[in-house]
Formats: sequence, C-alpha cells, structure tokens
Amino acid sequence: MKVDAQQMKSFYDTQGFLTEVHVLDKEELEQAKKTFEKLEQKFGKEYTQYSLHNIHLEHEWVMKLAAHPRALEAMTAVLGPNLILLDSRFICKYPSSDVPHKGNTVPYVAWHQDIKYWGFEGGPVASVWLALDDVDAENGVLQVIPESHKQGILEHQIAMIPGNMLTANQEIPRHLVEAEKAVECPLKAGQMSIHDGLTVHASEPNMSSRRRCGFVIRYVPTTAYPVQDPERPRTFPATVLVAGTDEFQHFADHAPSSFTKMF
Repeated sequence: MKVDAQQMKSFYDTQGFLTEVHVLDKEELEQAKKTFEKLEQKFGKEYTQYSLHNIHLEHEWVMKLAAHPRALEAMTAVLGPNLILLDSRFICKYPSSDVPHKGNTVPYVAWHQDIKYWGFEGGPVASVWLALDDVDAENGVLQVIPESHKQGILEHQIAMIPGNMLTANQEIPRHLVEAEKAVECPLKAGQMSIHDGLTVHASEPNMSSRRRCGFVIRYVPTTAYPVQDPERPRTFPATVLVAGTDEFQHFADHAPSSFTKMF
C-alpha cells in the first residue's frame, strides 16, 4: 500500500518523528532475523549489541534492508527524492541472562539529539529504527519528545548514570528535557520509526527476558555536506546514494558492487 507522502511529511515536520511504518513482510523479517542470528553466533552477543557498524558495505542483505523500497518510500516522503545513506548500526539490548551487566549497570540510552554527533551542515538527518524484534516499554522502547526538534541543538554533558550506550557517553541535562511530554514508539517486528536529528529521545533499559534488536539507519538529503567541527568529529566512510540523483557530490558513493539503486 502506497504511503500518503504529504500526510506523512506534515506530521513529521510538525512532531519531529513518525512511528509504526510497515517495512518488512513476514518472509523478509524471518530471513533478516535468521541471518542476524548467524552474526550473533559468529561474534557473540556482547559484540553484536553495539559493534556491528556500517556492515551494509560488507553484507548484501544488510544493504537491502537499508535500501528497502518501503523504507525509502517513507524516507523520500520526509526528506525529499535525493537521499544518501549516511551510516548504519545494529543495536541490541539483550536480557541480562544473555549478556550479564558489568558492574551492576544496565544498558540504556540517555536523552540526546543525534545531530550533536554528526559533523555536517546543509540539511537534516533522519534516524530510523527498523525493528527485528517487537519493541515495548518492558524491553526498552524508544521515547521521543514531540516538537523538540524545533529547539535547536541543546547543551549536552557527560552522562551521570553508568551504562549509557552512546559512544560519546553524553546526555542532555534533565532540566532541559521536557520528559513529561515523552511519547513511546512501540513497534512490531518489521516496522520502523523515524525521528529528526534534532528530536530529543532516549530509551530505558531492557528489563524483560526478550531481546530488543533493531537496525539503526541514518539518511540525509544530497544537499548536506560534511564540515570540520571539533565538537562533532565524524567521518563518513560508508555513504551510499540510495535514492534519486546526487548533483552536489558532497559525499563519496561507497555503494557495494552488488547494489542496484531501485528508488
């Protein structure tokens, strides 16, 4: 079923997020889960919880997830027709029975904005969570603050509570977060959520006996360009043009030889 692009963009522009976007059908989901579980067996769950970074360049099935037609249909609705895959990462919150917590800490994601870490200008970034497992409040659902993307970049500091999964271990000070306005984004496996790079968001620890695994994908319009910013020292070694055309050529196209752009 074709998305209502205008309605989707209107809600996204106003609220700063979308959720429950259907992407993978039953067969696609089962195949993705089986193939991911092979990576779990190969590398171990302690590694796969956060270290499978930009493997869309190595694995055709991961590239196909990042450029799935239903995902790109939604992404081009909110960001426009010319789209670059900026970065990807699998993130899994495992039950403590699968990956014991170190030092009595439990993994969580502090309140933050994605754009704080990304050294580019000229366009927005949108972050996708494509769920391989059902996601709910019990296993660490994404929480967003609607309309917080209109506030600009907020102050970030070193996280006060151990266990923060963010690489930079940063968080927005609590007095700047309108946590009482938080909205949960539960997903069924195969669905995705999207949030703007300025949208304030977080997720609590997984307190269930179930895995909470998702594929995080970042997209930017081709108007975006990298900048040298010591506070955002990011490089972009895995960018791929996944939709439309790129007249600006600000980012190299690292598309694998097996990849055929379909959108």
